[in-house]
Amino acid sequence: MRFALCFAYLLLVSVGAIAQTASLSDTIKLDEVVVTGTKVGVARSQVPFTVSTISRSTIEHSGESALLPLLSRTVPGIFITERGVTGFGVSNGSAGSISIRGIGGSPNTQVLVLINGNPQFAGLMGHPLPDAYRATDIERVEIIRGPASVLYGTNAMGGVINIITRQRAMDGFELNARATYGSYNTQKYALSGGYRKNKLSLFGSVNYDKTDGHRDTSSFNITNTYIKGAYSINSWATVNADAALALFDAQDPGGISALKAGYAIDIMRGNASLSFLNSFERAKGSIHGFYNFGEHDITDGFHSTDYSAGVIAYQSLMLLPNNTLTIGAEAKRYGGFAENVISAMQIGDTSVVEMAAYGLVQQVLAKVLTLNAGFRVEHHNVYGWEPVPTAGFAWQVWGNTTLKGSYAKGFRSPTIRELYLFPPANEDLKPERSQNFEVGVMSSLWNGKLHTEVSMFRTDADNLIKMVQQGSVRKNMNTGEFTSKGFELSLKAFPVEKLMLMANYTYTNLSDEVIAMPEQLINLKASYTLNKFTLAAGSQWVQNLYTRVMPTPVSEDYLIFDASVTYRYSKWLELYVKADNLLDENYSINYDYPMPGFTAFVGLTFKLEGK
Repeated sequence: MRFALCFAYLLLVSVGAIAQTASLSDTIKLDEVVVTGTKVGVARSQVPFTVSTISRSTIEHSGESALLPLLSRTVPGIFITERGVTGFGVSNGSAGSISIRGIGGSPNTQVLVLINGNPQFAGLMGHPLPDAYRATDIERVEIIRGPASVLYGTNAMGGVINIITRQRAMDGFELNARATYGSYNTQKYALSGGYRKNKLSLFGSVNYDKTDGHRDTSSFNITNTYIKGAYSINSWATVNADAALALFDAQDPGGISALKAGYAIDIMRGNASLSFLNSFERAKGSIHGFYNFGEHDITDGFHSTDYSAGVIAYQSLMLLPNNTLTIGAEAKRYGGFAENVISAMQIGDTSVVEMAAYGLVQQVLAKVLTLNAGFRVEHHNVYGWEPVPTAGFAWQVWGNTTLKGSYAKGFRSPTIRELYLFPPANEDLKPERSQNFEVGVMSSLWNGKLHTEVSMFRTDADNLIKMVQQGSVRKNMNTGEFTSKGFELSLKAFPVEKLMLMANYTYTNLSDEVIAMPEQLINLKASYTLNKFTLAAGSQWVQNLYTRVMPTPVSEDYLIFDASVTYRYSKWLELYVKADNLLDENYSINYDYPMPGFTAFVGLTFKLEGK
């Protein structure tokens, strides 16, 4: 019944949006350019999938040093687990699980994280490391809510988070510095700078975060460095190169019901890429290679080194009127070595290879209807071939209102951990698969003072990998089906000058009890600039969030508030105060790991630009 009501509301909003936009000027367009849904930059209104973007300005004003906490508070349909002031950790007690519309996996292997289009996951475990993504380095983030396997392959069955890093756009230099101090001796320092001269562009950053943590033995520290360079060879060819390295240590305090603290970790993660981009009048494309690597040490004796490497190439051709054909190919190899140094036991030493080819065609008809269709074939050296189709449309039904609909298949290859490591491993596993159907409306109303987006979705997944008890033995098995259906609403308004209001609502109906996706989620935010002051406040309401499903389910409901004040002392210096959990709410996102109560932070930001 609730799903039927959501569908009725979607139709009502669509009709209302059409009526409102009938009187608007056609000069207002939903023309925000995104790249993640098509590989080349097109207007978001022409992408049939649900794509959300987070701008550089939003990232800067959040006050966050890590990226992922910001996503949960900004984008509907996405939820990310946390366990403290800073630091997600790995192994037992870790957080950073990403769920999009109830699809995520544990650990997170069903949502693919990209950096500039390059996949990011640990070669052995198959999941990203959330602590490695620092806000200082990021220009914007694009998120596909729903399967994107036709373009990005494995791990994208739930969605994609594409982190697009910064690059100096104009000639001259910039220097940015930020320092923050707050509760639990939390310190955050960031320094970044960029330079551009004619054809050469450079950007680099250094970040350092540390905290004693809000519980005993929950300290965390991280040092992160990033460098990026671009050189324009001529009017149509550009070479980009970048590299990042993150070193972090963390302590697991253990659950509050545990008799002792958990293990400590010492982790190194790095990545590098080199790309060649071409841009002609009727053709655009890229070929780039990437290499990700890491080393993990845990005080229980676990030690591993892992890698993932690959080459990705695509070319978009605009040879026919209003038509874009994109063809691409990929080759990836990932794996690593794991051992227990205390027992002198080798756990695993292996790698797997995946290769793929795909095509995606986009056709615009009568300037208002965009049709998309695509197909991918992927080959894995363990389980063989996987076909992946997709299709969709975006119809500008009136003025600045666009109706979208799409079908997409998603899939996830079994990880090396699931295939070969630890006692539940099973070499006969097959890929997980999902089928996603969605329809939505996006609109810009009242001369751009109100932006709305409504989406309704249904995802049916099968072949899911679960750990099954067989007598006295546990084993990973392809078993069970899963359905996720729901409704998302997003509003952003500018009712008067210098006032911004944002709200989003997510309702997710899941066929099974799933960790890290609430049934209902509301995010609210408001900001207002008065002379040199910017005041901001926000809240998040979470209902029926499962933190544990076995042996007995445990769920959480909570409401939290935060606020900040920024004072612009001059064009190059800002001071700010930020407070989280203003009402000192007692809640947990990870089972048995209470979140901190009221916390406060103060800091300053320095910015300098010149020729």
